[in-house]
Amino acid sequence: MTIYRFAALAPLTIALAACGGTPEKAATDSPTEAATTTAPEQLGTAELKTADGKPAGTATLLANGDAIEVMVNATGLGAGAHGFHLHQTGKCDAPDFKSAGGHLNPGDKEHGTENPKGAHLGDMPNLTIDDNGNGSATVTLTGDRDYILSNIFDDDGTAIVIHEGPDDYKSDPAGDAGSRIACGVMEKAAPTAETTPAA
Repeated sequence: MTIYRFAALAPLTIALAACGGTPEKAATDSPTEAATTTAPEQLGTAELKTADGKPAGTATLLANGDAIEVMVNATGLGAGAHGFHLHQTGKCDAPDFKSAGGHLNPGDKEHGTENPKGAHLGDMPNLTIDDNGNGSATVTLTGDRDYILSNIFDDDGTAIVIHEGPDDYKSDPAGDAGSRIACGVMEKAAPTAETTPAA
């Protein structure tokens, strides 16, 4: 399982000089600095379903600073390692999910991080499912924000697909990961309303 932990902003401590004033006045004039945490920005979500229409978890597209991440929480799947990828078309027609097309690959590369001609933008590490059928991972995509988002939210959309077996990270075009057992269309998140500062 690949997990990237979110970093919290360190608190900023301001040293106050007590020149010509009482400590009480200095404390009153200076705002208290509290530790703040910047939450990742949610850019999109996908509801994963199996071939028979059962819920199989969720995938969330996040912006964490300059990084774009895919966070998946899967459920109801067989134990073991499963390949999972972003696919080039936002369409999940059961039972085989072939409507999602091949991997998201705007750079016209071959599949896999161990392939000298790879990897696809949509290639991600294997997802490990435990004996209870659950698994989660957060993966950082390769590329800058504008490039990634313009390809995920293009005219025909993008799907996230989980495969029956593990990805070998080198076999073109799909890592020899077997059939597609779960799929979800990545839907763009609604814009967050901006808060107007008080006058």
